[in-house]
Amino acid sequence: MDLGVPPQRTPQQRDAAAGRVPLAVAVVDTEGRVSHWSSGARRLFGVAREDAVGCPAGELLPVSGVPAANGGAYAEQGPTLDNSLSGDFDYPAAGRARVDEPGRGRVDVLWWAYPLVGPGPERLLVLAADRAHLRDAADGEDGTARTVAPGFARHTDFPGHVELSARLPEILPNMSVQEATRIVAQVLELGYPVLEFSHHDRIPVTPDWGVPKRAGGPPVSEERYGEEVTVVPQRVVPRPELDLEYAAVRERLEFLNEVSGRIGTSLDLERTIREVTSAAVPRFADFAGTHLRAAVLAGEGFPDGPPDVTTVWHRVWVEHNDEPGRWDDTVPVGEAIAFPEHTPFFQCMVTGEPVVVPHVTAELSNRISGEFEKRDLRPLITDRSLLIVPLKARDVVLGFMVLMRRPGREPFDDMDRTTGAELAARAGLVLDNARMYTYQENVAETLQDSMLPNVEPRMAGCDIATRYLPGTRLGRIGGDWFDSVKLPGSRTALVVGDVMGHGLNSAAMMGQLRTAVLTMATMEMPPAQLLRNLDDLAQRLGEQYLATCLYAVYDPIAGELQIANAGHIPPVLVRAEDGRAELLDLPTGAPIGVGGVAFETATVRVRPGDRLVLCTDGLVEVRGQDIGAGLAALCASAAHPAASMDDACDTIIRALNTGGGRKDDVALLMARLNGIGDEDVAEWQLALDPREVSRARRLVRGKLLDWELPDAVEAAELMVSELVTNAFKHGRTHHMGLRLVRTDALLCEVSDDEPAPAALLAVTESDEFGRGLMVVSSLAKEWGTSGTARGKTVWFELPLSRIPRPRSNRRH
Repeated sequence: MDLGVPPQRTPQQRDAAAGRVPLAVAVVDTEGRVSHWSSGARRLFGVAREDAVGCPAGELLPVSGVPAANGGAYAEQGPTLDNSLSGDFDYPAAGRARVDEPGRGRVDVLWWAYPLVGPGPERLLVLAADRAHLRDAADGEDGTARTVAPGFARHTDFPGHVELSARLPEILPNMSVQEATRIVAQVLELGYPVLEFSHHDRIPVTPDWGVPKRAGGPPVSEERYGEEVTVVPQRVVPRPELDLEYAAVRERLEFLNEVSGRIGTSLDLERTIREVTSAAVPRFADFAGTHLRAAVLAGEGFPDGPPDVTTVWHRVWVEHNDEPGRWDDTVPVGEAIAFPEHTPFFQCMVTGEPVVVPHVTAELSNRISGEFEKRDLRPLITDRSLLIVPLKARDVVLGFMVLMRRPGREPFDDMDRTTGAELAARAGLVLDNARMYTYQENVAETLQDSMLPNVEPRMAGCDIATRYLPGTRLGRIGGDWFDSVKLPGSRTALVVGDVMGHGLNSAAMMGQLRTAVLTMATMEMPPAQLLRNLDDLAQRLGEQYLATCLYAVYDPIAGELQIANAGHIPPVLVRAEDGRAELLDLPTGAPIGVGGVAFETATVRVRPGDRLVLCTDGLVEVRGQDIGAGLAALCASAAHPAASMDDACDTIIRALNTGGGRKDDVALLMARLNGIGDEDVAEWQLALDPREVSRARRLVRGKLLDWELPDAVEAAELMVSELVTNAFKHGRTHHMGLRLVRTDALLCEVSDDEPAPAALLAVTESDEFGRGLMVVSSLAKEWGTSGTARGKTVWFELPLSRIPRPRSNRRH
């Protein structure tokens, strides 16, 4: 709505019913805009609620005064409503104004303005009425006009003030309890707004739900919660029974229609629960408490079977218009409870039907309270009216609502039972939608969390930090992933990928591709060959398998990166020497799954301390912006100095995750390439001669003593002799290699030219050979075999903090 143009008014028909005064109720905030607009205001001024709320009040309400006619009932002196709207008066004011309505002509309007104080945004409560509706009620039997003047009646002057004060929160039924309570507290302090006649009969602006009381009872309002009052100077005007029943039914239909528009505004389960509970208070009840089954609240799927005495219910929200804190200790929000069998709560949840208790007597209150241990419900439920309605979906009870009305208010009846059941049916449908969405979200998040790796922060020659952020769009689960793979030779594979799309299918697809990358990485495939095989696999899995992927292998001894790209955004390399960040210029390649495209491996020289930053496009792509701007921001934030790897990741996330434009999920992997110095590496060439076994043992012993690792000597010597012996037996040429690498662990590698991988054999006690790899397997932290361009390498690792001691008398 353009707030600069007042909404168009639509012609409205006058309500000519004798003795009825339709009232308009509006609330104006501190900025002079309408924050509440009743249906009575819609009828009087011809502007719908959705068009009025947020519009400047002066464009909707009659602000100009009306000159008085000679002998008229209204004086021309006095304030205009404009004075109250502008804040010139900090006391109640009233007056008369004129509105020109299309199709209705000129309408004289009476208005009353009541200033509101306090911390809330509401500043002014405005009531208005069509003077034509007052004329018949105010005229005397002789046809002369009696003086009708706006005023306040102190609550002490009104005989029914106790009953009246219990219903005051319903003056503004569409506001929350907190908003209405503050406004009503001020009305109680100042007095009740009334229409004052010469006979001093004062009719308060307060409602009562449903069919009004019959003649002889105190005058009460008939419709719309403070928007219409019955003007009765000395007596109650009788109405036909059919008209009374129609008014009550219409009121309930309007209430249910309004509630349907207020609940289910999102698929968030917690928010939906609050909306459902708050919708009932104060218009339908004075207390509402919502209870849900544990499976529903936890998002574990649809509950199995009907509830019983063992079913645990969670009190998820409570709304009331009693004094703050009155219910907190006895019925706290968040409590898990199983309801006893001999209670109306149990009856509702087992039968799935509403339970009505028009009046909770002292005897019934004692009986209900006695079923609950260590809590006294009697002060809260005695003399109240009780209605319990089930929240069902597909004929299964998901929860129930406890509704209560205070003494003095009309008790729940059969019509309220029907209304409450319809309210619960609509609420149950909304809750079930939120439950299903929550369940699907939990399943997808669990699936994705199980597939995302637990990356080790320290690998041989590099430190790693990661971040993952789910997307903000509906169906937040996506196919972004990252991983690091330990490779032989102290090398590390780093991978980041992004499956196109979102939801469970993308998460499942991501899991398949990640598993394939892990498998092929351990086979030591070159980066380009790995992406080629991954592309072939994706095409076999289905046409919908499309993903981008960046695969890099870091060799900390050689000081180089080998990288291949499949349609992914380029990585950022931050140079330790000068802190400069640059996007690596790599052959882009096509996404995985396209097929028929060659991939290339690029080699990048790196130095100790350089940092490699890999991420998915969700970090740098923002709707409405060029991706180049995001990549430039990534380089700038990656180059920012940070105390640690985690701090560096957080700096990038904060820099690029601002403005609220990001919808996609984000995967970020940063590796600091520390390298392994020459002083931590020892290499030798051994001849294909059995005497080289003893030489290999001496070389290993000498180097470990030089490195001050005496505890590792015995185990390392034994395992090296086993591997050199095997290489001598199976080697083809005259040379084999031996290498030791010292990092957080001790790595030993023995290479030969036999391409067949080493295998762990099953041997018996009578076998004299084949136990070499069993010795290695029992002593090493890890061991393995990998193919090379000229043969194979068998390696093992020993932890430097705890060295295993070999047992003696081993048979080789």
